[in-house]
Amino acid sequence: MAPNIALFLLFLILTASPFSSATTGDNFLSASTLKFPETQAKKFIRELNLFPEHDINTGVREKDTSPVTASGIVEKRFKFPVLGDSGASVQDLGHHAGYFKLSHTKDARMFYFFFESRNSKTDPVVIWLTGGPGCSSELALFYENGPFHITDNLTLAWNDFGWDKASNLLYVDQPTGTGFSYSSSEDDIRHNEQGVSNDLYDFLQAFFSQHPQHAANDFFITGESYAGHYIPAFAARVHQGNKNKEGIPINLKLYLLSFATIEQGFAIGNGLTDPAIQYKAYTDFALDNGLIKQSDYKSISKSIPACEQAIKLCGTDGENSCANAYFVCTKIFNNILDVTGNINYYDIRKKCEGDLCYDFSNMEGFLSKKPVRDALGVGDIEFVSCSSKVYEAMLMDWMRNLEIGIPGLLEDGIKLLVYAGEYDLICNWLGNSRWVHAMEWSGQKAFVAAPSVPFSVDGSEAGLLKSHGPLALLKLAVAHPKLVILNNFQVHNAGHMVPMDQPKASLQMLKAWTQGKLGTTETESWLAPK
Repeated sequence: MAPNIALFLLFLILTASPFSSATTGDNFLSASTLKFPETQAKKFIRELNLFPEHDINTGVREKDTSPVTASGIVEKRFKFPVLGDSGASVQDLGHHAGYFKLSHTKDARMFYFFFESRNSKTDPVVIWLTGGPGCSSELALFYENGPFHITDNLTLAWNDFGWDKASNLLYVDQPTGTGFSYSSSEDDIRHNEQGVSNDLYDFLQAFFSQHPQHAANDFFITGESYAGHYIPAFAARVHQGNKNKEGIPINLKLYLLSFATIEQGFAIGNGLTDPAIQYKAYTDFALDNGLIKQSDYKSISKSIPACEQAIKLCGTDGENSCANAYFVCTKIFNNILDVTGNINYYDIRKKCEGDLCYDFSNMEGFLSKKPVRDALGVGDIEFVSCSSKVYEAMLMDWMRNLEIGIPGLLEDGIKLLVYAGEYDLICNWLGNSRWVHAMEWSGQKAFVAAPSVPFSVDGSEAGLLKSHGPLALLKLAVAHPKLVILNNFQVHNAGHMVPMDQPKASLQMLKAWTQGKLGTTETESWLAPK
């Protein structure tokens, strides 16, 4: 879910009627009910003022004469005219766009942007994944933490707080069918995290083969919203690949060396990771923030036991049980919206104006310009800003618990940062804080007992940070040798899209975390058990 849009955009703009007959178990779902997720995804897309011509990118592109490298990548270096001063301290600043033919597919091509750091080529490599599921990472690129923003006249201006000022920054359009990524075969459409993470791992191997000068850099996985599912699965796949020596080693693991530390890890921003805990937190968050009254709270909370049971069945039975859990649990969120009316659930300080909650239409306008498309090498492939079909395809994945694989990563020395803007409802900081605190690992008791300390930017408090070892939790105000760091971060004055709402704070957060300076006192005192 761009500005205040934690790009992990969750398509939960739901209505109550489809849930009235839903119960736990593998019940029969009517054709209209099964169509409901796609209908709601399209409604959500319109509320962002996005109007993709197709509901999924499956087109066959015109003949491409670009040379294919040994890595399977077709890449172009491009240079857009950008207003202002980049502030770059490197002489040869490289911007790249490309396609990778996904290895274990019939015809899938994964599109990506790669922006070399404006600071140093030795800065860490950071990959960003936007959520949805089914929204293009270009949303984050142009509206959140990319090198530039789109102006009203469809030109570009440098972003003074772009994450490329502290990292070599990758944006990927995924799963297949999202953004400029495409396939002519429906068999290539992904339905679960295994397929998604395998595709991302194959891409990463090809990318570092194409850019071997960055293969030894520190590596971090980041993203928003539904990426709370993607990121843990992807981190586990990278770690598995390293352990099994499947290809190029990727510096996701944290090694304690004599004089230096190689930093790697993954960060989840306003994400959906543990649905059982996070859906239960909706009513508490809504009541605490004055969105609903006590009577509403009691009424809506009656749906929580059914939701918890449905998610439990999804974990054991899968398939229809997971679809049923989606319908049962989203009733909780939907009923809150019935009370709040036109509240912007990405930033509860704001209201939606009619059907418009955000206007990201300039992104589609900019990427439709022929000079832009020629520079990127995308030919005649359409840009699908958000795909309702990809969203629908991931329905069985939605209620899966992705927290389950994180403790093993922490114990092996991989850092996790969980951050959230305090005014986001859909992936709120309360639900994220609860699953982080409930997670069972060797440092759990010490993390729970750790104090929350201010996270300051320019002398002013921008959030609250709690950390121990590899784990960090940060609550931000906007609409985490085995030496490990777990951080939990609340950002003040921010909503769902922290980098959009608090660009300076989010860049400082990234710098401190990737440099091992976020929660350093706890970092220095905790060693994971051997």
